[in-house]
Amino acid sequence: MVFGLNNILPYFRMIKFSHTIFALPFALAAAILACKQYHVELIDIFWILLAMTGARSAAMGFNRIADAEFDAKNLRTANRAIPAKTISLAAAALFVFVFALIFVFASAMLGRICFYLSIPVLIILFAYSYTKRITLLSHIYLGFAISIAPIGAWIALTDTFSPAILLLSLALMFYIAGFDIIYACQDIDFDKKEGLHSIPAGVGIKKALMFSKIIHFFSFFFFYLIYHAFDMHSIYLIALCIIGILLIIEHRLIKSDDLRKINIAFFHVNSIISVTLFAGILLDELARRWI
Repeated sequence: MVFGLNNILPYFRMIKFSHTIFALPFALAAAILACKQYHVELIDIFWILLAMTGARSAAMGFNRIADAEFDAKNLRTANRAIPAKTISLAAAALFVFVFALIFVFASAMLGRICFYLSIPVLIILFAYSYTKRITLLSHIYLGFAISIAPIGAWIALTDTFSPAILLLSLALMFYIAGFDIIYACQDIDFDKKEGLHSIPAGVGIKKALMFSKIIHFFSFFFFYLIYHAFDMHSIYLIALCIIGILLIIEHRLIKSDDLRKINIAFFHVNSIISVTLFAGILLDELARRWI
């Protein structure tokens, strides 16, 4: 069986399931913000979690299929499941199909609007896999694709659209784009050789890291605007200060001539930022209700 117990871990590694922590807290944060104005059912949170899992798993699986040829040539990625033949292309395609169906089903359970939007969302997510072939703005597109999550959660819970929720999505978009630029610095030589586009390959590591700082400044700015747009309180401001400090730490870890700490910045610092944002919004809302 393709999804037998002994074969589960390679699929988790293929989609880097642990990386869900980057975007999932933003979707849950949107749900908490929605609670300020609307009644939210617990079952809808379950469907949002299932939809997030389905969409991200399908998108990552599709990305691994689309990039399999490049991954096999890159020493950093040659041990990924498909080039290492741990998972066949056919099995990966089935995996993508199953989780895409899970996403569409969960979206349908959240309402007609979400169901109608589910296919366009999948197209947007899958399209990211080809952006590095045509534009160095692939980092921004990745941020945009992932930033749909808070908007989707808001629409699922409220059946409406609010311009205010765009602030959370924009914060997520710039947050993702900024650290994706940092992460892409590892492959600058490979990208140039293969004709792939990225900001580091286009302008060099030093300028790329500067762009990343500027983009993260915009991310922090939108985090701050959330404070005003949703009438947050002091607990959120504390979380905002922590996020600012973490962003500074992230950029101090990475030097243009020393990329050895990229994994620390990418996996650890960014995970803490996402969780801090969620915790700040959650605790702020709990304090508002109890005090």
